[in-house]
Amino acid sequence: MITSEAIVVGAGPAGAACAFELKQRSIRTLVLERSLFPRHKVCAGWITPRVLDLLDLAPERYPHAMTRFDRLLLHLGGPALAVKTCQYAIRRYEFDSWMIARARVPVHTHRVETITQEKGGYTIDDTYWCRYLIGAGGTHCPVRKTFFSSPHPRSEKKRVAAVEAEYPSNCPDRRCHIWFFHDTLPGYAWYLPKAGGYLNIGIGGKLARLRKQGRTIMDHWRRFIETLYLRGLIRSMPPAPRGHTYYLRHPNPFPRIGNAIVIGDSAGLSTLDMGEGIFAAITSGIAAARAISNHTALSFDRIPRFSLPAMLFQPWNFK
Repeated sequence: MITSEAIVVGAGPAGAACAFELKQRSIRTLVLERSLFPRHKVCAGWITPRVLDLLDLAPERYPHAMTRFDRLLLHLGGPALAVKTCQYAIRRYEFDSWMIARARVPVHTHRVETITQEKGGYTIDDTYWCRYLIGAGGTHCPVRKTFFSSPHPRSEKKRVAAVEAEYPSNCPDRRCHIWFFHDTLPGYAWYLPKAGGYLNIGIGGKLARLRKQGRTIMDHWRRFIETLYLRGLIRSMPPAPRGHTYYLRHPNPFPRIGNAIVIGDSAGLSTLDMGEGIFAAITSGIAAARAISNHTALSFDRIPRFSLPAMLFQPWNFK
């Protein structure tokens, strides 16, 4: 049996941030991750200055490409609205690998199947044991499935289906575009050029509303690609997109039952307007580690529910 005081299931930004903080607090930590890194992740890769503050990271010290945007073009059904901002884009392929390497904790490639609570802690697949168990495995996290699904079910009205493609492209337009309710899409769409010659395009919409429309997220994807082509934003068909689902922020997240904790998308913390989850993931991971170390209660009530206020109205946007 492999034992550790804390085990984090999932090595994305939430799990990596939690593992890093636990390590700083001298809590022996092990991470279980089902995929080999670096790995592709369905995500626009949008980060805010608040994320850099949490990581104590200056953009010039990040070892990979990071694109800064001082303007956003918002499409709300009429002419595009140009607004000032200060935001960054990274490639999750690089960012996630950097974050887990930064944590400097052991990472085992292991797909978690069964979890039992016993002996004052948690046993995973008859192979691992820990006193504190942190679920950072995303929407389908086994920690959430085992301990949280029945007492704290998630609302299907909050579930979002998203598809995106990130690929090498000679982007005709280097600006960032964001659409709300494109062609009746119950959500948002984006066009995000990145450093190194990459383009990320994608859409996300509430799954329950898509079903009421009788349309799928792929129906909307095809219409969105047509729009990009007609506007001259792309010159050829993109590769087939990758897809996943996740949950928008619930009114009262329940992050802890005993010494089992869920963070990031496992806790359903993505913002209600943009579906942005990286800031919430990192914040929740740090908060979980501090609650474990300090033996205090854990709450995510202070994590913002919306992205746009920080994107558009924080003082740093208007320097």
